[in-house]
Amino acid sequence: MSEEKRALRKVVRELKRQFTDVQLVEKSRPIMSQLLVHPAIAGAKTVLMYYSLADEVFTHEAIDKLREDGKTVLLPRVIDGENMEIRFYDKPEDLALGHYGIMEPTGKLFTDYAAIDVAVVPGMAFDGQGHRLGRGKGYYDRFLKKASRAYKIGVCFDFQKQEAIPTDANDVIMDYVI
Repeated sequence: MSEEKRALRKVVRELKRQFTDVQLVEKSRPIMSQLLVHPAIAGAKTVLMYYSLADEVFTHEAIDKLREDGKTVLLPRVIDGENMEIRFYDKPEDLALGHYGIMEPTGKLFTDYAAIDVAVVPGMAFDGQGHRLGRGKGYYDRFLKKASRAYKIGVCFDFQKQEAIPTDANDVIMDYVI
């Protein structure tokens, strides 16, 4: 891992600490409103979301809204130190505490990665060219290479948007960042 990436993660963690969990949920609402009306989401049948941690853009309500709208919603589940699998999501009761304190889906395994229309991806930081800085484990970069047909939307708070993100050959570029 590059020192540049490590340093930027530290800066972003400090920026996040300026806000309470409640403030971050409030800051998430306009971001999720933009996401839900994005043309790629409107035209999608199958959407890969993420069930947010307290310091990420809050997705819980948007996930349920997508289900109400008849979309197939998928969520990731960490299976080991390098990989995640994707499972169907139907309702909040289908979640269980998993790795890293993340609420993860317990629904049926999903393996038809080519059927994923949109992947909504969290990140520590993004730049205007769609480069993403993750948490450093590479889960999304490895997975998104398998779901290469999916339109990739990165979501973050304004303070997470950077002029440039240090990148390497393994990093997957987002198609759009909100």
